[in-house]
Amino acid sequence: MPVTTLHISGDSMKYTALHDVHEKMGAKMTEFAGYHMPLWYTKIREEHMAVRQAVGIFDVSHMGDLIIEGPDATEFLSFALPTDVSKKKIMQASYTTFINHRGVMIDDTIVTRLEENRYLVVPNAATADIIYHWLYSLSAGYNVEVKNVSSKFSSIAVQGPKAEELLQSMVDADISKDKVPFFHVTMGNMEGIKIEHNELSGDLLYISRTGYTGEDGFELIFPNSNAVDIWNKLLEDGKDYGLKPCGLASRDSLRLEKGLLLSGQDFDPHHEPRTPVETGISWVINWEHEFIGREVLEKIKKEKKYELFRGIILKGRGIPRHGDKIYVGDEQVGYLTSGTLSPVLNVGIGLGYVKRPYIKVGTEVEVEVRGKRIKAEVRKPRLV
Repeated sequence: MPVTTLHISGDSMKYTALHDVHEKMGAKMTEFAGYHMPLWYTKIREEHMAVRQAVGIFDVSHMGDLIIEGPDATEFLSFALPTDVSKKKIMQASYTTFINHRGVMIDDTIVTRLEENRYLVVPNAATADIIYHWLYSLSAGYNVEVKNVSSKFSSIAVQGPKAEELLQSMVDADISKDKVPFFHVTMGNMEGIKIEHNELSGDLLYISRTGYTGEDGFELIFPNSNAVDIWNKLLEDGKDYGLKPCGLASRDSLRLEKGLLLSGQDFDPHHEPRTPVETGISWVINWEHEFIGREVLEKIKKEKKYELFRGIILKGRGIPRHGDKIYVGDEQVGYLTSGTLSPVLNVGIGLGYVKRPYIKVGTEVEVEVRGKRIKAEVRKPRLV
């Protein structure tokens, strides 16, 4: 079943290949990045804790899929990204970011080196077309092809401490950490499922040890026609492992506890313009190679005048939200871009930007939540 588009009140709403399955399961549905997606199935906390303690599955078919290939693919991507992909091994994935000539992040992404000069780029749902056109515009002069195959593929994330055990019982590839370390990829067969032949992984299932929950786990990519069978098989085989289907709400609370950036909220080239230095992911930058925005980032890094992405833990009752201000005395020293009640810590937590004099871990601050200031503490973004 291909991804389809339904027109509602003049607006275009996209459906993933699993949309009907979610509705039959009674999921609470919502619009996200133009897609009609499950927000939750049962209870957010229940789904959240299943991933922390056992295993959960997410429909992440809304994410983009771009294939970059050609004799100049490695040189091209190393110019387009602050990460030098020529240093990556075959079947190794990299978390990185697309930045413009001002050093501002357009999107964060995972890039996987499939072959010497062939890559899979997975941008976020809301920016998939933007990144495709951005790369296409940069490709002049390079012997490279940029293909947007997002509409052809579906993806399911299998996340949690029991993810490997469950998935290993279902696939013939060895997915142990020795064979498939964190941010590496393999391919294999899934018992009882015939994968439709495709340009990404041939007749095999694409298995990437990556995720957006802060737990061990995998992201599976496959043709749309296989989506329902794979989802149902995971649900059935996962019963003995405590598996829960999970929606966007728990995905957000999980990533927030681990300090993972949300594109379009924690950074956005239009509404929240930030550089990878400010967002705390400067570790993705290989400074010794030429890339777009390098000189700007070097200047920002040297001057050290920028705010820094930090975590906040409340010491009183309250649930912080996007836009809440952070104070030290009468001075506003920052603000939150994300906030929630942590199911693990059972306190309010947030992520946001703090002025440099106040970024030290343990700094006491106050967060203004619904007009009331609540005592809090600055932490590194990884809060759990």
